[in-house]
Amino acid sequence: MLGYVSGPDALPPHIPSLQPGVMAVAFSGGLDSTVLLHLAGAFAAKKNLRLFAFHVHHGLNVKADEWLEHCKKICDQINIDFDFRRVTVSSQTGEGLAGSARRERYAALMEMSAKHGVHWLLLAHHEDDQAETVLMRLLRGSGVAGLSGMKEIRSIPQSELKILRPLLGVSRLTLENWAKEHALVHVVDDSNTDPKYARNAFRLNVIPCLSEFAPGFERRIHRSALHMQSAARLLNDLAEKDLELCREGDALNLARMARLGPDRFDNLFRFWLDANGLDMPSAAWLEDARDQLLHAKEDAQVTLEIQGAIIRRYRDHLFFERSDGQLRAPGMLQSELLSIVWQGEPDILVPEFGGRFTFASALEGIDAKWLLDQRLFVSAYKGQSRIRVHAKRPGKTLKNHFQELGVPAWERARLPLLYAGEALLFAAGIGTDIGHTGPGADRIRIDWVQDANRDMGSLL
Repeated sequence: MLGYVSGPDALPPHIPSLQPGVMAVAFSGGLDSTVLLHLAGAFAAKKNLRLFAFHVHHGLNVKADEWLEHCKKICDQINIDFDFRRVTVSSQTGEGLAGSARRERYAALMEMSAKHGVHWLLLAHHEDDQAETVLMRLLRGSGVAGLSGMKEIRSIPQSELKILRPLLGVSRLTLENWAKEHALVHVVDDSNTDPKYARNAFRLNVIPCLSEFAPGFERRIHRSALHMQSAARLLNDLAEKDLELCREGDALNLARMARLGPDRFDNLFRFWLDANGLDMPSAAWLEDARDQLLHAKEDAQVTLEIQGAIIRRYRDHLFFERSDGQLRAPGMLQSELLSIVWQGEPDILVPEFGGRFTFASALEGIDAKWLLDQRLFVSAYKGQSRIRVHAKRPGKTLKNHFQELGVPAWERARLPLLYAGEALLFAAGIGTDIGHTGPGADRIRIDWVQDANRDMGSLL
């Protein structure tokens, strides 16, 4: 790939498939992103692609404002559209200052990409960065996925955006020489030499020793990362087959997962977490989770929390729930009622439960005129409340209904009850009390529709 750093065709040969499309370069103003911006600019001009430069102002360095102005000036000089975002970085998030800055930076880049309809976001990571990443993950005990390092192309879930790292096979020395040859001006971030950051300390103290005893090790580690990426793809292929074997609706069948054996169990579990947008957990967390899920008492309701999500075991099945904080806490409405008014509209939104009641004409249902005259109230789940939904069966408690339907306890709290005065009229997930229904004209069928963004099931 060294030959690519020489002119307009400086990006990998498969990139012409971009046409038509919009590209953007994450432009810090440093050496690496400056070289990439000039290469991408020449490439975009040749391929008739629109190109943006995105800058993220972290405010962590006293020169941050100068760097922003420098980036604006460079883009003006070479006629590239420029945009930027200011972000606030906190060291109190538990991920450290560097981790927080990285998260905020990517969030800002994603937001700008969405705003400008970008299809490809180019990052300037190079061969030396890849070697450092793989070595540091090796020292942390990472597995195949971690040792795969950074991928040249990565898709963003639920988006048309892809991240591209076209310089992963190019050494920093090659970039330095190219910048000198073309007289490129770039900024120098003095924090890159501050040893209080782990990566800097590794780069300053470990890399020189490796370079002395194993010259050119970066190229070989990059090759090893490609081998690991191939192995990771094979493991994902196996996980997809195991997923089809173990999936039941929105859940995973734990008994079937257990029969796969611990290695395939872990591989499927990791794949499932990744598909739901979570970062890979540590080996210790994974081992503890597997032990709890497989060996807890049969009636135990195992709950695992990870990265803002909740994983639950219920009736030998595994459920994924994203705890986004948008719904009110279960039980919050136990002692209160929400008053709603139906005036013939097809639905009524109930944001407290993340969904809506729907009212549709039916041959058998609730008398519409009667319903218009009722004082309607919404309440949270009360397990001992009773409702009768089948003419040939006696009424039962809501708890018994949900147990027969196999609805987990935590999902019941998300399903509202609709009262007409003091009488329970409708229970979401169960149905309408038959004491209020019958055949005839002007009949209404009530249903409950959960907002898709609040869906409790797996994202798969």
